[in-house]
Amino acid sequence: MHTKRDLLAGIRVVESASLLNGDTLGMLLGDLGADVIKLESPGRGDYLRDFMGQITPHNSPAHVQVNRNKRSVAINARSESGSQAVWRLLESADVFVDGNAGGAMDRLGIGYAAQRERNPGVVYAAVSGFGILGPYATIPTHGMLMTALAGANPVERGADGLMHPIPPSGIGGAEQGGQATTAAAAHAAMNICAALVARSRTGEGCMIDVAGSDAVVAQALTGVTYQLNDSRLTDRSSLPTVDGGVWTGAKYQFYETKDDRVVILAAIEDKFWQSFCTAIDRPDLITDATTNTGGVDFGADENALREELNEVFRTRTSDEWVELAIAYRFPLGPAPSTLLEMAQDRHIRSRSIIVDGEHPDAGPFTYVGSPAMIDGERFTVNRPAPALGQHTREVLAELSYSETDIDAMISAGDAAQ
Repeated sequence: MHTKRDLLAGIRVVESASLLNGDTLGMLLGDLGADVIKLESPGRGDYLRDFMGQITPHNSPAHVQVNRNKRSVAINARSESGSQAVWRLLESADVFVDGNAGGAMDRLGIGYAAQRERNPGVVYAAVSGFGILGPYATIPTHGMLMTALAGANPVERGADGLMHPIPPSGIGGAEQGGQATTAAAAHAAMNICAALVARSRTGEGCMIDVAGSDAVVAQALTGVTYQLNDSRLTDRSSLPTVDGGVWTGAKYQFYETKDDRVVILAAIEDKFWQSFCTAIDRPDLITDATTNTGGVDFGADENALREELNEVFRTRTSDEWVELAIAYRFPLGPAPSTLLEMAQDRHIRSRSIIVDGEHPDAGPFTYVGSPAMIDGERFTVNRPAPALGQHTREVLAELSYSETDIDAMISAGDAAQ
């Protein structure tokens, strides 16, 4: 039996990144058991520690979250002894995570070409806002630049002369692709794992280039596909009706319950609609079942039925509706109105996506865990997010540096602890 923490055991990852792009990728690999060594510059390091709010000094929530399961070494890659130490570290790496702007590692002399010459098996993953290929590659980015390029933030000028968001239309678009930095990290991690499998056969590494803007498009696959091919549709009868970004059908809809909470019903297949009607003892509604191809109905003009179901849903609490859905096997689930409400949901709590932990400096912390459970194991944090250079001595010793050599590097400012 495997645990999540040993799937990448024996794989060493060297991460050079600040802020969320590369940091999140390193987190995902560390969560899977890789030895992730965060290579930072002495003094400043990854300023995510001091950015986006503080729990305690140098511990922002973002840092505690995305730098878990890593070790930090602080080495000056521009000095002679620091450069030698960095190369010794890079030559021991299976994966290099480059979370910097395009060309930054090349300017330091440790880009992909240089690394591959000395370590042919390295899997080099560059994760950035716009990628390292293409005309925008050298533009520094933050999250919304990536999502905006992906078409996920459409805006228009309002009556006040300022720009305001445009509600989504159709079945959704790139705005459904999520946070660009997380999307990019997930796609990069998948490709890294595939590259490691390929390397086990060939001995050769490769270069992986992931753009956050691309990842948002990829994660919104269905919505983007439909919008780009909208003019080619010849039959729209099986598509949902959407008005101002709101789905208007009754069978696929949000409803308020007796305890003023919200559930979502998605009984668009005939069999599920019939199960729902049976569960609420309303066989008269079954005649509304669709005759569309495939027995699927998103609903076109169902205002009367929607108003009737509004009253029906007010007769039971959210928990009672969920129990009814379990008993009669029709698609219905809670629709929390806030993230705090989501985090308390019993099903969410039964899995590993929200995890309570303890950071040695920041104290109690609620992590976003992992959506994947391996052999039923619940997610835990193996290493809390490190302080800058916390593991410098430890890692340099692993690279066969003596205590005297390490002391000399630290005294010279070529490394920090």
